[in-house]
Amino acid sequence: MAEPVVRIPDAKVALSTASVYPESTATAFEIAARLGYDGVEVMVWNDPVSQDVEALRRLSDYHRMPILAVHAPCLLITQRVWSTDPWVKLQRARAVAEKLGASTVVVHPPFRWQRQYARDFVQGIWRMADETDVRFAVENMYPWRYRDREMLAYAPDWDVTKDDYRHFTIDLSHAATSRSEAMDMVDRMGDRLGHVHLADGLGSNKDEHLVPGRGTQPCAELLERLALTGFDGHVVIEVNTRRAMSAAEREADLAEALAYTRLHLASALKVPRR
Repeated sequence: MAEPVVRIPDAKVALSTASVYPESTATAFEIAARLGYDGVEVMVWNDPVSQDVEALRRLSDYHRMPILAVHAPCLLITQRVWSTDPWVKLQRARAVAEKLGASTVVVHPPFRWQRQYARDFVQGIWRMADETDVRFAVENMYPWRYRDREMLAYAPDWDVTKDDYRHFTIDLSHAATSRSEAMDMVDRMGDRLGHVHLADGLGSNKDEHLVPGRGTQPCAELLERLALTGFDGHVVIEVNTRRAMSAAEREADLAEALAYTRLHLASALKVPRR
């Protein structure tokens, strides 16, 4: 005889500080603590607090919210944050992660116009990964589209599974924008999948970052697979709440995302009765 049991993986559910934009990094810690998240992922951007290791430490200690991951400043709007040299950005992200006890640095592939950086990127990420216990988890991106035109903005490729990295981040909103089959991408990542950005999308030209369950991506299927395979990385809620009409509406969206994630991480298994 067998009875169904609930198996929950060791994966922690974190809130990306990007999920409260345009509110501050400090607001993200406050909301994460109030809603019961397991920790935060710090998006390093133009907010000075996100760039300051001691300010982040104080927020983490005050709210009792561990910093589980650091997202290196890879966006167009962060080209001058921490340096204009992309390798310096990654070195500083690693140093912050090490000082704050974060296990993962999330990094995007280079823009195509960063030619030297792109040329050395795969080997350089391996070198940096060999120097630390922190995971450098390279994130899938997408082509840029305008009307009927498509531009390949990332190199070596927006589909990071075409290159050899030690760890990957899967972002389901990016998978929607690239019109990829997300679970096929997860299969290609295999046991090198080290980090998850959970958000939904409808496959439009824009990177939507919808609350999980509001789009067409296999958010529930991915979470259930993580539970069944004993995933030990982090699942990070990275959603767009810029259209929230109030702080209460933003918080309700983030509470819904957390509840959805925890529900689908609780995977029912059948085990032999003893």
